[in-house]
Amino acid sequence: MSLVLLRLQSNFFSGTIPSSLSNLRGIEVLDLSRDNLNGQIPEFLGSFPFLKNLNLSLNDFYGKLPDKGAFGDAGVVSVMGNSDLCGGIPQLQLPECVIEAPKRRKKSFDLKVFIPVIAIALCLIFSLCLCAMLYRRRRSRMKLLSTYSMGRQYSSISYLDLHNATNEFSSSNLIGVGSYASVYRGSFASDKTTVAVKVLNLQRQGASKSFIAECEALRNVRHRNLVKILGSCSSIDFKGNDFKALVYEFMPNGSLEEWLHPKEEEGHKLRNLSLNQRLNTAIDVANALDYLHNQQGTPIAHCDLKPNNVLLDDDMVAHVGDFGLAKFLFETSNNFKTTDISSIAIKGSIGYVAPEYGMGGDVSTLGDVYSYGILLLELFTGRRPTEDMFNNGLSLHDFVKMAFPDRVMEIADPISNNVEGESQRVLECFASVFRVGIACSMTAPRDRMQMKEVTAVMLVIRDKFQGAGIYKQK
Repeated sequence: MSLVLLRLQSNFFSGTIPSSLSNLRGIEVLDLSRDNLNGQIPEFLGSFPFLKNLNLSLNDFYGKLPDKGAFGDAGVVSVMGNSDLCGGIPQLQLPECVIEAPKRRKKSFDLKVFIPVIAIALCLIFSLCLCAMLYRRRRSRMKLLSTYSMGRQYSSISYLDLHNATNEFSSSNLIGVGSYASVYRGSFASDKTTVAVKVLNLQRQGASKSFIAECEALRNVRHRNLVKILGSCSSIDFKGNDFKALVYEFMPNGSLEEWLHPKEEEGHKLRNLSLNQRLNTAIDVANALDYLHNQQGTPIAHCDLKPNNVLLDDDMVAHVGDFGLAKFLFETSNNFKTTDISSIAIKGSIGYVAPEYGMGGDVSTLGDVYSYGILLLELFTGRRPTEDMFNNGLSLHDFVKMAFPDRVMEIADPISNNVEGESQRVLECFASVFRVGIACSMTAPRDRMQMKEVTAVMLVIRDKFQGAGIYKQK
């Protein structure tokens, strides 16, 4: 067992950093900030192989800052408040070193005081071996974040880059707030790329697990109807707090929620989806789920499908995003299910979450099918499943089922008024779509369609009615 965490900040220690600290080869967090330490920063601090956070801020260090090892990562090292430091990597924004030697300072460090303090700290940590093991497990789990986020499909992005790209995470750049994160619009100065930056609220319980789930789910998946991840950041902010973020391709046309339920009081321009666009969106989402369930190795259940998590690009192509609740499924004799459901709190969104999850049922691909069915009914009726009318046992599923098949035009979103063509053909289109939505949102999982079948049926519906020539707009 070795020391992994040593916090000695704000203890008024003085003098230079002793060479005896070079023996802490397993250290992950070393905080010597807000003391009176001086002298040059030794290079051996950058050689620790597991170091994740080195905080030397607000001391009196001087001279050239090393730039090797951990000192080469601005996300690991903090040296703010040492006005006589120079050199280092450009991201730390220190002045260039001049040729003359820095002013010599009086050594006031007393090894007889500092070394016993370190010895006491070591004894305390060794005596609490169980706590140290639990902490190490937690750090190992958090280390997975870097492993997943450093995959070959996307790169690591520094906190400084994201800070600048979002105008210091300005509220004017905030485009969405969720259960575990806030999303900002950002633009990198280097290539003017516009991105969406999802910043985790690590003070919220479950945010770290959400980040891990999203990294796990996205590191090996790639599909035109999934939101593309461009990079990640696992670092500390300028205040020394843990910071984690994911960087996604920006979707200019926002979420499906904004199109179905525009908020005119907030100045949103009134927008409307044509029947053809709704069919295309439904098929895009079905394709994404079919890919996750059936086409990329171990099946993945999204677990939080809803209009807010369906984003639209420049061409109005739909992309499924937000994999913070995603679960890998493992094959059993009956279906693909998670093996650790008893330890997981299912927190899908009200109105869209499968009813069996609320009764302690296993996560499965059929849970996503239910969410898709509700989303499909909402897409073609324009009604949220959480509206006030859906209470006392009445649901959106029941509402559509009661009108099916003879009165489907009475519950259809009025977009049908913008469709040119035979009214009978339009009626058949809505009836066919509602039939799929009802079948997907059945209460019992065994009564629902599979996504592979849903995708095939929705393609037939679209092709049939486009081929009938009733659409003149995209």
